[in-house]
Amino acid sequence: MLWDLYQIGKQWWPGHADIYEILDYEASLELLDPQGEKAIFRKRQKVKFLQNNIIAFEDYAWGDGDILAAYRCAPGVVVDKYQEGDRWNILISLRETKSKGDIEEFNIERIEHGAFTQAEEWLQTEIRRRTRRLKMSIVFPRERPCQRAIVQQRTHNRVIALGSEHLHHLPDGRQRLQWETNQVQPYELYTIRWWS
Repeated sequence: MLWDLYQIGKQWWPGHADIYEILDYEASLELLDPQGEKAIFRKRQKVKFLQNNIIAFEDYAWGDGDILAAYRCAPGVVVDKYQEGDRWNILISLRETKSKGDIEEFNIERIEHGAFTQAEEWLQTEIRRRTRRLKMSIVFPRERPCQRAIVQQRTHNRVIALGSEHLHHLPDGRQRLQWETNQVQPYELYTIRWWS
């Protein structure tokens, strides 16, 4: 009887029904001009599948301007995308069936136009799955360095000031802002907000 209760409890345990978890999540933005007219957003997710017979992966995007001017992903093929409110939902066919325990690394790249033209801008990551590590970074043009930046956690109403230890100068004169955490909160929105 205890074994039966354990099996039933396993089915209803939070997170058990999820199809995959994110072992490592990196979101990076590269501003290609001082006006913020053109940018490249890259996302790398190392994923562990938690169920058998998985054939699709989801992505999502939102922001100002033309955020899907170009879109590429590997592995997989985009089979559907639609706008729901202020966000785009993107369905990626894996072109092969994944099993429980399989690990795959997804690389997504978007070209964005007219998305980062204001003096105050933001990069946001939404945690929809159990995630073990999150890293966010922004590369600024030499002519438009970051003057100040914070990280906001919406659900926990927390703000973290990003000091000089988060800013790195690249050999070509550009600047990189970087923040990461291993204490990723489920269903949280992490926003890097910066002024330049």
